[in-house]
Amino acid sequence: MTATAASTVLTARALLLDMDGTLVDSDAVVERIWRRWAERNGLDGDEVLKVVHGRQGYATMAVLLPHRPMQQNLAENARMLAEETADMDGVVPVPGAPEFLASLTSSVVPHALVTSADVALSTARMAAAGLPLPDVRVTAESVGASKPDPEGFLKGAAELGAAAEDCVVFEDSGAGIAAGRAAGMRVVGVGPRARAYRPDAWVADLTHVRVEADTDGAALRLHVA
Repeated sequence: MTATAASTVLTARALLLDMDGTLVDSDAVVERIWRRWAERNGLDGDEVLKVVHGRQGYATMAVLLPHRPMQQNLAENARMLAEETADMDGVVPVPGAPEFLASLTSSVVPHALVTSADVALSTARMAAAGLPLPDVRVTAESVGASKPDPEGFLKGAAELGAAAEDCVVFEDSGAGIAAGRAAGMRVVGVGPRARAYRPDAWVADLTHVRVEADTDGAALRLHVA
C-alpha cells in the first residue's frame, strides 16, 4: 500500500463487497425493523442499533439476549428476514455504487458480494437500489457463522480463485471490518460507521473510488475528500 496527500493505492486481484451500508443504503429499513424488535423485547432501540450492522439477525440477538435459546433466535430471524424483504421503502444505492459496479464489470475485475442477508433479501435490496447482482455471491445460506467470523470472505475468495492476501474487502460495519481482517485481507471502510474501526483505507462513499485493471490484477485508487 502506498499513499500520497490525495489518495491511497491498494493493489489486489479480487474484490469482496459487503452489501448493506457499502453498496446499498438500507438504514431506514434496518432501523424500523430493529426498533420494533427492541420494543417487543424490552430493549433500548439506540443500543440495539449499535450492534445490528454487519451481523446476521440471529447473531445480533445472541449478543443482546445471551441467555435465550438459539433456536428461538433462528426462528425469529427467519420472520424478520421476511419482514425486511417485504419492506423496500427508503432503500437506495450508496452514492457512487452504480458507477463503481459498472467499472468492475467493464474492466472484468473479479469481485463477489459477501453479505449477511439471505438470497431473497439481497436480491430484493440490490434490485430496489437499481444495482446489478455480481455473478459470485456469498449469502447467509452459504455460511455456518456470521460476521465477524471470516468464513464468508474466505468463501468468496475461494470462489474467485484468489488468495486472501490478494483480496480487498469493502465494508461499512465493525463486524464486517473485523471479519475481513480475520480473513487476512485488507479492508476499505465505506461511510461514517466504518471510520471508527480504522480500516486500511476509508472513503465517505463510493464516488471516491476509482478502479484500474491491468494484467497483474486490479489497482484500486481511493480518492478521499
